[in-house]
Amino acid sequence: MNKLYIGNLPTEANEVSIRDLFHEKLGVIPKTVLVKKGGYAFVECSDEQATEKAIELLNGFNFMGSELLVEPSVPQGRRTRTNKVQVSNIPNHVQWDNIKRLLATFGDVHQCDQGPAKSEHSFSILVTYDSPDQAQQAFSQLNGFELEGSILKVDFVMDQGRGNRGNRGNRGTFRPFPYSGNSPNPMRPTDFPLRILVLSDMVGAIIGRAGGTIRQVTQQSRARVDVHRKENAGSLEKVITIYGNPENCSLACQKILEVMQQEAENTNRSENPLKILAHNNLIGRIIGKNGNTIKGIMEKTDTKITVSSSIHDVNSFNMERTITVVGKLENICKAEQMISAKLRQSYENDLSAMAPQAFMFPGVHPMAMMSTMGAPGYPPAPRGGPATPPYGMYNTPPSYMPCNYPQGPLSSQQQDPNKEQVFLYIPNSAVGAIIGTGGSSIRDMISSSGASIKVAQPNKDEPLDKQTERKVTIIGTPESQWKAQFMIFKKVSFEGYSGPQEARLRVEIFVPSSQVGRIIGKGGQTVREMQRLTQAVIKLPEESQNTQAEETPVHIIGDFYSSQAAQRHIRTLVTRSQTNARGMGRHGLVTTPPQQTPQPPRPGQTN
Repeated sequence: MNKLYIGNLPTEANEVSIRDLFHEKLGVIPKTVLVKKGGYAFVECSDEQATEKAIELLNGFNFMGSELLVEPSVPQGRRTRTNKVQVSNIPNHVQWDNIKRLLATFGDVHQCDQGPAKSEHSFSILVTYDSPDQAQQAFSQLNGFELEGSILKVDFVMDQGRGNRGNRGNRGTFRPFPYSGNSPNPMRPTDFPLRILVLSDMVGAIIGRAGGTIRQVTQQSRARVDVHRKENAGSLEKVITIYGNPENCSLACQKILEVMQQEAENTNRSENPLKILAHNNLIGRIIGKNGNTIKGIMEKTDTKITVSSSIHDVNSFNMERTITVVGKLENICKAEQMISAKLRQSYENDLSAMAPQAFMFPGVHPMAMMSTMGAPGYPPAPRGGPATPPYGMYNTPPSYMPCNYPQGPLSSQQQDPNKEQVFLYIPNSAVGAIIGTGGSSIRDMISSSGASIKVAQPNKDEPLDKQTERKVTIIGTPESQWKAQFMIFKKVSFEGYSGPQEARLRVEIFVPSSQVGRIIGKGGQTVREMQRLTQAVIKLPEESQNTQAEETPVHIIGDFYSSQAAQRHIRTLVTRSQTNARGMGRHGLVTTPPQQTPQPPRPGQTN
């Protein structure tokens, strides 16, 4: 039998999109595709080899924001059922232990992981039962069940065991703590910025005398326009970033082009192209299969569009490429709108694919995570996440305010409360590469990440040949920390200072001494579980080592993703604990004893 059953299809999927998926990912054309109402389809492949390849590569694949279930098609009533379900629409205030007790009424729960949030008021969980029959029972009883005012939705989830064979290290899925309703929803929609390049000698005309021109542009378009005139001193071109909704961004871009055209006429310049910056991971979708997408835009707008060559420098921290549009002003503006719409759609698709990572690394905005995925020569995604490396190195939009996390022992200048302090220890032999010639490398890191990065001087009291590590102090928001630490880990790995594998570096963060016991847990249970899930080594002082200091150091050793997972979850645990202590928290933790609340009745059970 060469027929496949494909489940969990998104509502917008159709025969054409499924055929394109098989052709793009497998290089085969299905014989027949039958799409059924209810989010599933039957596909007949040409031979058994193509059928097995489809199951291997597409089972668990993220397609238009949905993880596909791909398995051999069998007659109704004989289909192999999965033992995993996803339960959605769980209110944020429901205690975690109460949820686990409810799930256990249908069978033995082997694993219970946090899933993607559907709204800022609720979350979802992924549950693995002992058998498909138990999962079926949970599906039948819980789907449509009202839990504390919210109607639960239950879906079957595919087994990703076959689809994840390529995951490096085979370490399994990270299980994060539940999302706290007190923190901003990490998957909330954000403005997609439009970034353009302009000639440096045009910047003066765009800004205008006393900022009058740029002020008029922002007032007319209602968009925020940032002219990065102080960056890349001496360069021939400068970056302008425009924030706002699509219409406002396009209008601001049009006004800037009009100013540039007027300036070009005054200086007798013949050509005034538009240069749009886009991340390397989005460029393929602008070009399209066989160049069809970009050709279509050129034909519809009567413009000429070219894309700069690929990025080959593995040490480059800039992942953007340039899309150049040439033509009449009104046609250029039409092309910009079409290009921006395609980039925005691709970004939103990638943002949806980031949902699992967003809960693996709480407190970090998805835009920061996407900024580092797909970097040349670096792993495309953290383990357990989607295989497609999304998005680009844009800054977190101004509409997003990161979570307020506890601080380490900051300097006397008293940093912004939204910023964190991290000490990262690098091999002494790697210091030159991190700093770069004349400080070029570290300046690039600071500019790209938005963090403060300082490399400590050698210890004068110890011979240089005896010093193996150098401390790097990083101060910034969670997003800046992600980018800065990624760059340092990446640099150390590429330079080979840590051996042929990925760099495993030591990180030091400080937590309130009163919270050390909570991080360790009863008998060390919490920290052991955290180490197992993150694959990082976490070292804390023994509880018996009483100290009068307000802050206690926590040492974390691991590769970049392991280290980030451990850092984020330690900070989240501490923050939530402190919030609960102030009487503001409403959402229970795995490590927090449940409150004495009545156990919810078993669905279908009458009192």
